[in-house]
Amino acid sequence: MSRELPPLNALRAFEAAARLQSVSQAAEELHVTHGAVSRQIRLLEEQLGVPLFDKDGRGVKLTDAGRRLREVSSDAFERLREVCSELRQQDNERPFVLGCPGSLLARWFIPRLDRLQRDLPELRLQLSTSQGELDPRSPEVDATLLFAEPPWPADMQVFELGVERIGPVLSPRYARSGELADKPAAVLLGEPLLHTASRPQAWPQWALAAGLDGARLQQGQGFEHLYYLLEAASAGLGVAIAPQQLVADDLAAGRLVAPWGFVETSARLALWVRQRRADRRAEQLAQWLREQLQAVLA
Repeated sequence: MSRELPPLNALRAFEAAARLQSVSQAAEELHVTHGAVSRQIRLLEEQLGVPLFDKDGRGVKLTDAGRRLREVSSDAFERLREVCSELRQQDNERPFVLGCPGSLLARWFIPRLDRLQRDLPELRLQLSTSQGELDPRSPEVDATLLFAEPPWPADMQVFELGVERIGPVLSPRYARSGELADKPAAVLLGEPLLHTASRPQAWPQWALAAGLDGARLQQGQGFEHLYYLLEAASAGLGVAIAPQQLVADDLAAGRLVAPWGFVETSARLALWVRQRRADRRAEQLAQWLREQLQAVLA
């Protein structure tokens, strides 16, 4: 005697129709057509070799075999629902680990962390950063927030949050601030510019968008990371280049100014989620981040 189970879809269709005593209601619950449920039930009857339903006027009623299968299948599916619910709850109770570059973490995320905890108290967010390049596929994180360029990899779920816009910024404390800010962007071609090893293409990218000859840019003091670059700019050490999202708070507070505005790049700020760890909390976080970024750039 075969101990092989029938197809799960057929059992699900039967269980729903038997529990609800209606093929139409089963179809509605399973988000399929009436015909799809009927076909799955017929498939199950063929596999078992016995009828499970008899016609009863315009409806159906269970046969003796159908009643036996209903008792077992209903208990089995209910137990599955309970266990799956418990597992989801257990997953939601563990911290949601978000990988984030240090500059983005320090200059944008941490100042909004209290607001996030109020808006999404069930999230239990744990922030993680790295001295090296972040790996969105790392098993140690649930999601990663970073600037990157599409197309997105097929094995990742990527929530686009906003277009990257970069531009030169400087502090009013910088000795040449008043002299530079009143002139066109071309004045920066003669200025030793603060730059970062982690984003060497930023200044040439901006110059191209601004219609300037990037080859004429002069490199001044360099820094390993963007965070240090912006700290130097805030301290009045020179002109830096940065994404608008990371300096929005500094601009609003007057710690930095952006006399020449910002230009769009091909990069996007996005939340990367490993597909095999698809999590409802990632969708909630992505929506919250999108709203916060829109408010910052409004």
